[in-house]
Amino acid sequence: MTDLWSQLFSFQDFGPLVALVKNSIIAGAVLGLVGGLIGPFVITRNLPFAVHGISELSFAGASAALLLGVNVVAGSLVGSVLAALLIGLLGNRARDRNSIIAVLMPFGLGLGILFLALYKGRSANKFGLLTGQIVSVDNPQLGALLVISALVVVTLFVIWRPLTFASVDPDVAAAAGLPVRTLGIVFMLVLGLSVAVSVQIVGALLVLSLLVTPAAAALRLTVNPLLVPILSVVFAVVSVVGGILLALGGGLPISPYVTTISFAIWLVCRIVSWRRVRRAQRPTRRHGLPWTSTTTEAGR
Repeated sequence: MTDLWSQLFSFQDFGPLVALVKNSIIAGAVLGLVGGLIGPFVITRNLPFAVHGISELSFAGASAALLLGVNVVAGSLVGSVLAALLIGLLGNRARDRNSIIAVLMPFGLGLGILFLALYKGRSANKFGLLTGQIVSVDNPQLGALLVISALVVVTLFVIWRPLTFASVDPDVAAAAGLPVRTLGIVFMLVLGLSVAVSVQIVGALLVLSLLVTPAAAALRLTVNPLLVPILSVVFAVVSVVGGILLALGGGLPISPYVTTISFAIWLVCRIVSWRRVRRAQRPTRRHGLPWTSTTTEAGR
């Protein structure tokens, strides 16, 4: 047990190791910002399943780029954008969208596995595409990530208000003259870019822990339109940066640490929400009136 613990959490020479993964820490913080901002829209628009579908095509694109010896980030972007466009253009209704995603997921995963099987390079490169790596972010990759993330954040801020309206009530938004379909396609492209850059850090299989779980945790605490994205960003940054720092100890993949921290935050928020409901349901006496029971739904 002691050996297992020391393998998971060993902090010898921690300072030099932190300096070694400085780029990854910066990338993790930036991805936390991106994931925290886009996550509430993913949940409101009922698109968590789409995130996983896009990540599979992103994985296929990155695997193809690895096999061909070209830029992995570019391959990941091509796969993500292609998947996002297909889902955005063909999946107008939820049933159609889910069917398209269910078709894309195994296709993308199968292609990715094929390309990795043909790749004869380092096995760590293969494994990193699925579960993430903490030392794989060099200066060119960091620069590309910062540019793409800035594009995502700027686009989100530009369309924030109409996208919020269209996400909450698309029928009323369309009746009010908003280009709901165009907003949906733009959002899917932004989501595709976010998934592509996230895959580089947390891997294709666990990208939901960055783009969905922090927002889900925030929505258990509040529905305030200002507080939700702020809390979501904080939770995402803590999960990614904390996961990177913990992963340094054992030299293990980053994904188990990121997903565990993210899940722990969600679980705490869930418990807090549950306790609020319990307190609200307790009988109270006010102004000498008989005991009454009021029920509220936390997180609404």
